[in-house]
Amino acid sequence: MVKKSRGFRSGTRKKLEKKRRTLITSFLREFKKGDRVSILQEPSSSGGVPFPRFKGKVGLVVGKRGDAYIVEVQEGRKKKHVISRPEHLKPLNA
Repeated sequence: MVKKSRGFRSGTRKKLEKKRRTLITSFLREFKKGDRVSILQEPSSSGGVPFPRFKGKVGLVVGKRGDAYIVEVQEGRKKKHVISRPEHLKPLNA
């Protein structure tokens, strides 16, 4: 028998479901250092996706690395850095 593949996006049929007719302006977003953002996975883009554990977390933009942004997220007592592209980040109004 062949062993079942368990890739990064396996078992995400409902988790990454997307409504019809959504705008793609999220790919063009710009963030500044210190902006508060929420981490959400954009199903139409598989590149630069943050790890699923950070889905729905709120963090601060600390810097930029290429096209992606470095977001500092509090997880328990630790602060972790998540590298994510802009389409997977949603700005929060302060």
